[in-house]
Amino acid sequence: MAHKSGFVNIIGNPNVGKSTTMNAMLGERLSIISPKAQTTRHRIMGILNEEDYQIVFSDTPGVIKPAYALQESMMQFVSSAFEDADIFIYLIEIGERALKDENFYAKLKKTNTPLLICLNKIDKVDQDKLETEVAYWKAEFPEAEIIPLSALNGFNTDYLLERIVALLPESPPYFGKDQLTDRTERFVASEIIREKILMNYKKEVPYSVEVNIEEFKEEDDIIRIRAVILVARDSQKGIIIGHKGAQLKKVGTESRLEMEKFFQKKIFLEQYVKVNKDWRDDQRKLKQFGY
Repeated sequence: MAHKSGFVNIIGNPNVGKSTTMNAMLGERLSIISPKAQTTRHRIMGILNEEDYQIVFSDTPGVIKPAYALQESMMQFVSSAFEDADIFIYLIEIGERALKDENFYAKLKKTNTPLLICLNKIDKVDQDKLETEVAYWKAEFPEAEIIPLSALNGFNTDYLLERIVALLPESPPYFGKDQLTDRTERFVASEIIREKILMNYKKEVPYSVEVNIEEFKEEDDIIRIRAVILVARDSQKGIIIGHKGAQLKKVGTESRLEMEKFFQKKIFLEQYVKVNKDWRDDQRKLKQFGY
């Protein structure tokens, strides 16, 4: 049997479950998941390898109208997903209409690339509502296949995988068969810490934070990591650290436990908080962080 490979790019508005869907497909927590919008800032590839196929999933930031340089860079990652897709997954939360950027929506309507429209979070609606939604999207995208989905509960994820494999083009693998992602271990570590910050702090603080891994030293039985948490204002530094350092310690403990699960090794984690004013609009800084 000929080997199949392809890029499956996931597009959608913020907070519709793109990262949850990719992680369900991979069986790994590779993309950070948070109930807050704009969680994914990069285009993160997750690679699913089987003997006769390789699927390169691409989780992209939620589509928004950018308000500052960081968000403009995030939308560039979405743009790049239109350039190399073999299959598109357009992920939709029941009840929503169109993407938050009409240009991306128009592009999707014109695409000749196979398109799977996944109506996610169907566990929250009744059958009549679901049927109405399926009819609406069938009229919007007559060529697409509509798949009701609950990525969180694993409903229909097996069927989605079947359809992806059926649509994959014949091709040798793009990456090594033992590779899980195109990202470095440092990147995975920084995303784990950023997820814990998103989960533990309220309001705008998490969106003003970037995590930089200054040291990642792997030894036989332990990985030593030094992370710098960058914030945009002095007041945010105090919030991140918390009373007598309690909040930072909590983030550190949760991050370390998550990393030990992911890397299958003991983790020694040091964290520091630094202020770097307006880094979200500083092109040089954004470049350093891979945006």
